[in-house]
Amino acid sequence: MPVGIERHAWMGEWKGLLRRLSSVQDRQQESGLLRVLGGSTCPTVLGFTNAHAMNSAARDTAFARALAGCDVLLRDGSGMAILLRLLGQQPGLNLNGTDLIPKLLQRLDGRTIALFGTREPYLAQARSLIEASLAPHSPCICAHGFLPDAEYVRLAREHKPALIVLGMGMPRQELLARNLRDALDHPCLIVCGGAIIDFLGGKTPRAPRWMRASGLEWCYRLAIEPRRLFRRYVLGNPLFLGRALRFKLSAAGIGRRTT
Repeated sequence: MPVGIERHAWMGEWKGLLRRLSSVQDRQQESGLLRVLGGSTCPTVLGFTNAHAMNSAARDTAFARALAGCDVLLRDGSGMAILLRLLGQQPGLNLNGTDLIPKLLQRLDGRTIALFGTREPYLAQARSLIEASLAPHSPCICAHGFLPDAEYVRLAREHKPALIVLGMGMPRQELLARNLRDALDHPCLIVCGGAIIDFLGGKTPRAPRWMRASGLEWCYRLAIEPRRLFRRYVLGNPLFLGRALRFKLSAAGIGRRTT
């Protein structure tokens, strides 16, 4: 069971996450970030935080600490943009994993890639897409998302992938990413990818481009998966906004790193 956070103590976890959040303000900075991530010289964890992640961090200490322990943490979604603006900060680019990870796959073409997550046939379909277009020169190893952590560590040690994409959802992938980083000794980028393997494998369609540009992709996802996502969005979004307002009234002295 998750370790709960006492009432109001979650604000400390939010402060920790916001201090770790990297600000990427334009496409030039994004290109620089991709270059740095693609040239990792040690095991490096890339994570993303959105409204759902912040809600989860408010009730689960282990997850909050794992997310804050990412080497690079990026903003994902309009909810985080609202929170940052409430705090008088520029939210910068919305660098969600669904858009950023394909760019990383293309940049690392020719080096070994690992996909850990989801289930068949979507895992195999994601691999086929990567081998056909995103990284056609990369060996690609795969494992579904329901194995013990030790098995993923074994596969990563054996194949030494330059890029490990985790598609298991929160909090499993963030906890596994931390374990992989601690266990591996070769240069690699470990990405907490959420639903990215499902998107690449055709299980979950992307929202129309105009909805993505307007920050409304969550509405599209809710419409196609209402039962699974009802709690996250219909209940979770108002909860997040209420916490954001309370946090604004109490937070002070939060500084973010600039990429």
